[in-house]
Amino acid sequence: MNEQEIRQILLDALESLFEVDISQVSGSTHLYEDLEIDSIDAIDLIDHIKRQTGHKLQAEDFRAVRTVDDVVAAVLKKQNQQANS
Repeated sequence: MNEQEIRQILLDALESLFEVDISQVSGSTHLYEDLEIDSIDAIDLIDHIKRQTGHKLQAEDFRAVRTVDDVVAAVLKKQNQQANS
């Protein structure tokens, strides 16, 4: 899965799970401050990404995540780790 596909999965999740207007979302959009996603929402988001990508993300994978680009990078990192295992 490439970066653009992961980004689209994330945008689709933001739109369907949290009713976010994705036309207002960029890579630097802050999940917590700009989109008001809280820790419970983040768990839902992690679960959705796992179902769509097949990559099981842990809460610690999201500890440093702040922006949309950070989420994409975290998924790509997990994907690469699993590919190299």
